[in-house]
Amino acid sequence: MLHSFTRNHTDLSTDAGFQYEFYCDCCGNGFKSTFKPSSTYNKRKRTEGFGRGVGILNNLLGGRLGNLTGALESGAQVLQDKLNDKSPQWRKEQEQSFDEAQEEVRPQFVKCPSCNKWVCSDCWNEEESLCIECAPRESSYVAKARNEAMRRNIDEAAEAATVWHGKIETRTTVCPHCGKPAGNGNFCNSCGQPLKMLKCPKCGAELQPNMKFCSECGTPVGGKIACPQCGTENEPGTKFCGECGAKL
Repeated sequence: MLHSFTRNHTDLSTDAGFQYEFYCDCCGNGFKSTFKPSSTYNKRKRTEGFGRGVGILNNLLGGRLGNLTGALESGAQVLQDKLNDKSPQWRKEQEQSFDEAQEEVRPQFVKCPSCNKWVCSDCWNEEESLCIECAPRESSYVAKARNEAMRRNIDEAAEAATVWHGKIETRTTVCPHCGKPAGNGNFCNSCGQPLKMLKCPKCGAELQPNMKFCSECGTPVGGKIACPQCGTENEPGTKFCGECGAKL
């Protein structure tokens, strides 16, 4: 008999019997055939038992069976060798069991006339008489396409979305006065010292609040600024005098 399932099956047979698992070419799901005991295996077991029995009998009789025992043991060994695995009898039995296994699982599969794949009922489009790889079910394909479009729309909207409107500026993470975490405000959460960045009055570079000289041009910035008009001392970085409004 010619075999149909020669690519998509696994042989699970052992010396004791035969069993096969056949797979769907689309989804890979499998169906196991019923286990069939091997008759050659049973014959071999009986032959091995016969040989051991002869040996035990010979030992009990003190070896007096002589040549008869040897002949019986030799004959039993020859028969056992003929029935070992890969013998012609075992091969014939294996082929017959494979044919029976195919007939057993064949109702679970359909052969697609387009791609010649053997597929299970889950992968068969009854309306089109083709497998779902050649002719996807309309409802499933539409649902898949709609969900793929939804994911693309979400990804595109996420790329175009503005999720933060704050101003990007340098902030200190550790208070320069107490050395503890300062937070994101304008004043230290631990000691209350101002955390606003200083600006060099000459070059405009942003500086840490504890710096006394500009790291860009060397201008003194650490101390308070005296108003040139009224003499009032103002905090570093102040642009206009808090007392008279004069530009600093």
